[in-house]
Amino acid sequence: MTCGHSLALAVGVAVAGLSAGPTRAAALSAFDVPTLALARADLASLINEQRAAQGLVALRVDPKVTAMAVSRAETMATMDALGHAGPDGRTVFDAIRASGMTWFGAGEVVAFNTYPGEPESTDRAVAGWLASATHASIVLSSDYNYVGFGAAVSATGNRYYVGVFLKLPDRTAGWASAGKATVAVASGTQVRVTVRWSGGDVRLQVLTAGLRDFEVQRRLAGGAWQSAGITTRTSLSVTLARGKTYEFRVRSRDKAGNRSAWSSVVVRT
Repeated sequence: MTCGHSLALAVGVAVAGLSAGPTRAAALSAFDVPTLALARADLASLINEQRAAQGLVALRVDPKVTAMAVSRAETMATMDALGHAGPDGRTVFDAIRASGMTWFGAGEVVAFNTYPGEPESTDRAVAGWLASATHASIVLSSDYNYVGFGAAVSATGNRYYVGVFLKLPDRTAGWASAGKATVAVASGTQVRVTVRWSGGDVRLQVLTAGLRDFEVQRRLAGGAWQSAGITTRTSLSVTLARGKTYEFRVRSRDKAGNRSAWSSVVVRT
């Protein structure tokens, strides 16, 4: 089920920062595809550093939101014009509704400048956002938990940046880590193996689902995995044959159904 209802819609005005420098053609050549990817990563890092300084939780960079932000930045670069609406009049909210995501609030910030390279260009974009009360209220909001950044350069060398901020249901898997197993002799042919692990759900700024349980599996080394149970505990004790090599693995599941990667431990009996 999808929802287009927004509890906290906020769109910032555009921030522009121009600088003197090399010719625009030379500046354009410095912004190739890898550099644009680096710019997106720098924007996320810079914003989350600022959030941490304010005691806020880091925003999670979401691939689907990133694709949306990239598309919007590329549209601005094609138009070579800064704004929150494309040539068809569609805004970020239209794009979010069309994505099919369930969402509860959104904000967008945009910027452009002609600084000749990275990280100077993204540094200036973030500085401009933070200097604007409207933009700062979005990037430092306690109402969002996911973000995506887009970066693009126009044919004339203008660098365009878009940040899309969203309040979404928890889409982030938790974590699980298998610890060392202990082996105790039970009889001449059997041992008692106890496997312990830890795990939890990754904290978001809002709407963290919370840990539900752990899934545990085991197998003879190289064999097929078999279920060892689903539990809220952080240990498992089983009696096994001596002289064998077993593998155990565990993963967490949060209350939204997101599962972590498996974490494994090898046990020689």
